[in-house]
Amino acid sequence: IWVSGYVVRDPARVSSNWRARRSLDEELERQGVVGISGIDTRALTRHLRERGAMRVGIFSGDAWTGIRDEALLDKVKAQPQMKGANLSAEVATKETYVVPAIGTKKFTVAAIDLGIKGMTPHRMAERGIEVHVLPATATVEDVYAVAPDGVFFSNGPGDPATADGPVALMQAVLERKTPLFGICFGNQILGRALGFGTYKLKYGHRGINQPVQDRTTGKVEITAHNHGFAVDAPLDKVSETPFGRAEVSHVCLNDNVVEGLQLLDQPAFSVQYHPEAAAGPHDAAYLFDRFVSLMEAERA
Repeated sequence: IWVSGYVVRDPARVSSNWRARRSLDEELERQGVVGISGIDTRALTRHLRERGAMRVGIFSGDAWTGIRDEALLDKVKAQPQMKGANLSAEVATKETYVVPAIGTKKFTVAAIDLGIKGMTPHRMAERGIEVHVLPATATVEDVYAVAPDGVFFSNGPGDPATADGPVALMQAVLERKTPLFGICFGNQILGRALGFGTYKLKYGHRGINQPVQDRTTGKVEITAHNHGFAVDAPLDKVSETPFGRAEVSHVCLNDNVVEGLQLLDQPAFSVQYHPEAAAGPHDAAYLFDRFVSLMEAERA
């Protein structure tokens, strides 16, 4: 459990999933995660929506008993803000591991774990890709030691402005013109690698019902989002970058936020949302096929 605190309005008192071995309360206690219930979560959501993400404290037991409110508030204020937070290395794998291709192996991909979800390498494995998942601290030598046909940069938490290491690694991959695909944090990394800025959204994109237009086809997809930062790239023109021409390939129809980038002079693209979403929606699963097509073209 990666959250520091758990907030719920009405927790289930009985575990009902047939796979459950213990209650949520027991698991939170086992992992040392503090929780609170009886909260009007809809009111909390509205409060955060209008005022933006903020720091909060959940206190219980000895951490709360006998301490004045001012002291508790000082503890909250002492916590780092999300802007400037470097979190990907905390949740990424520490050791390289391999997800084998399902069926006949067609390609090898080096995947940089910035907070990768298990479904992502699975989606690639379904397409005959053997995925080598590398730590967020991987070097360009680590990447090319696996002789990749393509390189993937995953989703993950934190402020992309702090991700200097992954940005430098992606620039090294772009210099070699290896087929490249990025998702979410990987999209922000590509934006920075190309010279664009990033910024914190006032209203982060959350949920599975976000409409995004693929500007290369004109089609609108219903997509899954979970991001609070975005790439600052022009929507109305093709941009010149150190790696050739680049353009915004996908845009959110709710607020015109950049949801995808692609290079026009070499095989590299990214999206801000989650095409591997489980249990869905699956409108954007074709993006993994697009990655395969880039590797097929490069091999040909």
